[in-house]
Amino acid sequence: MAKVGMELFYRAGRAGYEQVAAQGVPLFLDLKLHDIPNTVAQGLTSLISLVPAPAIVNVHASGGPAMLEAAAGAVGGKAKLIAVTILTSLSDSDIHAAGFDPASDTAETAVKLAQLSKQSGLDGVVCSPHDIAAIKAACGADFMTVVPGVRPAGADVQDQKRIATPRTARADGADVLVIGRPITQADDPVAAAAAIAASMEG
Repeated sequence: MAKVGMELFYRAGRAGYEQVAAQGVPLFLDLKLHDIPNTVAQGLTSLISLVPAPAIVNVHASGGPAMLEAAAGAVGGKAKLIAVTILTSLSDSDIHAAGFDPASDTAETAVKLAQLSKQSGLDGVVCSPHDIAAIKAACGADFMTVVPGVRPAGADVQDQKRIATPRTARADGADVLVIGRPITQADDPVAAAAAIAASMEG
């Protein structure tokens, strides 16, 4: 699977999306919609009309139940719909500064948002590697976990704060690993991707 994120979609739009889709792999369209319910629903209706339709699209879980339900209705099962819980660049102090419940840490908050997403009819969530096991326990093994913040051993963590190696994330139950800069910024991206795949063998 390939990810088309904000950088590419905002720069190249539908044409950029179609160029990646032409490679013949399923696409995760990672635009993290977050707005009033009607706006998100209309936005997703437009995105689902892309040809081919994305395999996965996402919204922010903190948009609330009405927005999540509107998003699920707009997608209508034509793609997997997942919700971002807590970004992997955020720590406990970061979410408290942003107004989240000071009595809950990132892990507890992520589980609450995952439960809300499931109750609202979504297929899964985007979560830190640190939150996979708790979310699976709370929402069930079939609830999809799409996991960024994945860094090979010894790699630069950059702006990420809650990370794990690919092997650890998979062992903890991640369904999809999102690995960007360790591959895209490598001198040899193909070799970097192969090394990451090899690190998960066994």
